[in-house]
Amino acid sequence: QVQLVESGGGLVQAGGSLRLSCAASGSIIILNAMGWYRQAPGKERELVARLTRGGSTTYADSVKGRFTISRDNAKNTAYLQMNSLKPEDTAVYYCLGNLLGKDYWGNGTPVTVSS
Repeated sequence: QVQLVESGGGLVQAGGSLRLSCAASGSIIILNAMGWYRQAPGKERELVARLTRGGSTTYADSVKGRFTISRDNAKNTAYLQMNSLKPEDTAVYYCLGNLLGKDYWGNGTPVTVSS
């Protein structure tokens, strides 16, 4: 069982930055991958960024060059650094951890970008 808790969301002006954190209940070293997804009102949940245990990253085209996913194994925490935020980045951001083929989700943290 893996429990994930997101934090760091909030209200920011366009062009600003936020760093989201995802704290895991146990060691994240054992997780096959961690990722960030987002869901805007009226839209489906979509992948934002994903980081495998081996260090490979995947980003949505819409965030490439602006967002960076990382993890600190010593702190059992993953991060999403979001720069140059746009109003279209407004959504609830969810952390995902994959362990042995099973996905675990956090409860989400809201991000609102004002124009």
